[in-house]
Amino acid sequence: MTAFGIIVVDKPLGPSSHDVVERVRSGTGESKVGHAGTLDPRASGVLVLCLGPATRLSEYLSSSTKVYEAVVRFGKATETYDSEGEPNLQTGKVPSAGQIEEALESFRGEIVQKPPPYSAVKVKGKKAYELAREGKPVALEPRTVTIYTLEAHEFRPPDLSLRIECSAGTYIRSLANDLGEAVSTGAHLAALRRVRAGPFSLADAVDLLTLESAMSDGSWRQYLRPAAEALPDLPIIRLAEAELERIRNGLTIPSETNPHGLARALAPSGELVAILEAVGDAQEWHPRKVFRA
Repeated sequence: MTAFGIIVVDKPLGPSSHDVVERVRSGTGESKVGHAGTLDPRASGVLVLCLGPATRLSEYLSSSTKVYEAVVRFGKATETYDSEGEPNLQTGKVPSAGQIEEALESFRGEIVQKPPPYSAVKVKGKKAYELAREGKPVALEPRTVTIYTLEAHEFRPPDLSLRIECSAGTYIRSLANDLGEAVSTGAHLAALRRVRAGPFSLADAVDLLTLESAMSDGSWRQYLRPAAEALPDLPIIRLAEAELERIRNGLTIPSETNPHGLARALAPSGELVAILEAVGDAQEWHPRKVFRA
């Protein structure tokens, strides 16, 4: 039976997001598995996996807000902006708590950020980190991101613990490096854990070893969450049988209210059938994506 849903994994340090996807493909026998937002091998935490037709939800989940817990280490900057890279600035200096708080203020809200040179951003079809390893680092285009919350939780020199709520596409490695530049000591990212991705938190996640054990004995579906849970901010439209057939055939249905934006269409069984979009001067719902198991 084809899987259709979400598995939230607590990814450990070590494997890449792609590694986890491959393990789940192999363990579940489901060929269509994708993730909704990359986590570096050196980062742990919430990795949302979409299985079967739910892979078509990735575009919505990937653009969702993320929350991280990070450790920034002052006194040294590196080529990769994390602890794996070669040092390119080593001062051994640590800023004061006052200097840090003053600098943090400039990173709150909408900021312009340059991706790390060792990142997965593609340049002419090739990933930036591949070019960097070939000795061909490129200047990556800055991007605008939003830091909704940036809180200093603990300062044990040279390490600063931060909690960050940010828009999709934010590089915490770049934030660490830029913070080091702002206080003139240099800094790099020493540790990173994603504690929330969109609606899913660590409380919703299964650790990878437990999931692999469940895949081995065939009980892994206990961790498969309904696809309808993926977008809780979208209103729900419960379809009658006649409406269900129209939506499955790509046809519009009338709305009793004045709809706007997107909505989740559920079958009488409660299963996600489609993502709807308001059309026709907001008098009808049109199926933007239809899910067929």
